[in-house]
Amino acid sequence: MAEKKPFVTLAQAKDIIADVPTPFHLYDEKGIRENARLMNQAFSWNKGFKEYFAVKATPNPYILKILQEEGCGVDCSSYTELLMSEACGFSGSDIMFSSNETPAEDMRKAYELGANINLDDLTHVDFLRQVAGIPETICCRYNPGGVFTLGNGIMDNPGDAKYGMTEEQMTEAYTRLMALGAKEFGIHAFLASNTVTDDYYPELAGQLFHLAVRLHEKTGAHIKFVNLSGGVGIAYKPDQRDNDILKIGDGVRRKFEEILVPAGMGDVAIYTELGRFMLAPYGALVTTAIHEKHIYKEYIGVDACAANLMRPAMYGAYHHITVLGKEDAPCDHQYDVVGGLCENNDKFAIDRMLPEIDKGDVLYIHDTGAHGFSMGYNYNGKLRSAEVLLREDGSHQLIRRAETPADYFATFDFSPFFQ
Repeated sequence: MAEKKPFVTLAQAKDIIADVPTPFHLYDEKGIRENARLMNQAFSWNKGFKEYFAVKATPNPYILKILQEEGCGVDCSSYTELLMSEACGFSGSDIMFSSNETPAEDMRKAYELGANINLDDLTHVDFLRQVAGIPETICCRYNPGGVFTLGNGIMDNPGDAKYGMTEEQMTEAYTRLMALGAKEFGIHAFLASNTVTDDYYPELAGQLFHLAVRLHEKTGAHIKFVNLSGGVGIAYKPDQRDNDILKIGDGVRRKFEEILVPAGMGDVAIYTELGRFMLAPYGALVTTAIHEKHIYKEYIGVDACAANLMRPAMYGAYHHITVLGKEDAPCDHQYDVVGGLCENNDKFAIDRMLPEIDKGDVLYIHDTGAHGFSMGYNYNGKLRSAEVLLREDGSHQLIRRAETPADYFATFDFSPFFQ
């Protein structure tokens, strides 16, 4: 089996731990920047291309500023994500705001910032008009229904998803929006999650490009952009293949030239909204082994728990684990690696073959750069961890301090208990 390599050594980890106790999420600035540049290269054939990083994946202003410097925008889905993006200097068309059962306050803020607003439902046309107004550029989200397949494999089931409109509703929405003053339109769709295939984006693009031609012909609407959203995944397991983003971008180009250019729509911009692909491999959860237990199975207890990384507990998701300093040791011990929550699913690994682990060893849990810290929670009174950035020059920077009990009790500040 191929091995996944950490972007930090044991010596570097111990240097950080001397400043910031474990557990913490660690991010690799060099990797993030190189990957953003590769993404832009893959779609450089499209003069309007823009990657809108999914803020929900890694909502940290230091990360957003790095991506902003690399030419990325932001994809927001809540009021607080909009506020964070605004604080980082994003505004106007550098923001995509995807409506999904959206409160009026959120929609008004998106309108105020001049964001590209992505309407999830036909009824949201009147909702937006009533709470904010209709901008000149507006986007609608498409749901084709049924199942989404590649070859003989079912990738996902859009027909069961709560997102998006039918084609008939898209047509009506465009017509009504034009009557209300909209002049330029976008199309958005998300049909599968965490795909590890170079065929997903080109196949999705083909469907959306055909839809764009039909909508233009039916309504006369000027289609300004097609947003392919997310869904391009990463290889969480060592034996999985990585996506080839250059090949993916070229596949989308071929569909663009096959479908849009002959229809006289060669000016359509391509947008993407990737979180996992952009950040996941460039983040890790660093944690220390603090206990061992020998009953019917062998357990290693660490100072992190599912409150720091819930994907294994929630989805049974695989995250590779490296014991720093023991990268070359034989993986001849079978462990469950567990946290301290009062839940039996609080396990980072089950029956995982690893080197012999001693108390005090530092474990590096791979690929937590997206949907890692951001999905944290406070069950059992657990406090969210710090976030640290490994700078390009090898230094490290605290980019979010760990929570304290005062943070946990802050929402009781109105009461007599915690004055």
